[in-house]
Amino acid sequence: MPIEPADWSGGSLPDEFHDEFVFRGTLAADLTAGQKLYFPVVQECHGAADRWIDPAPGIKLLPKK
Repeated sequence: MPIEPADWSGGSLPDEFHDEFVFRGTLAADLTAGQKLYFPVVQECHGAADRWIDPAPGIKLLPKK
C-alpha cells in the first residue's frame, strides 16, 4: 500500500537548528517476520531536494512477542 506524502507546515527551520520528525503508522497483520519495509524520503527546501531513496530508510520486522 503506498504511503501518502506529508508536508511540513510548522514554519521555517534555520540551518543552525535541527528537529526530529516522527513517523507513526500501523502495519498489516499478515506481514512476515524478517521482511524489510522501506520508506523513500524526498526532502525539498527552497528549490533544492535531498532524495533518501537509494538506499531508503527502512525497518526489519521482528517476530511478534
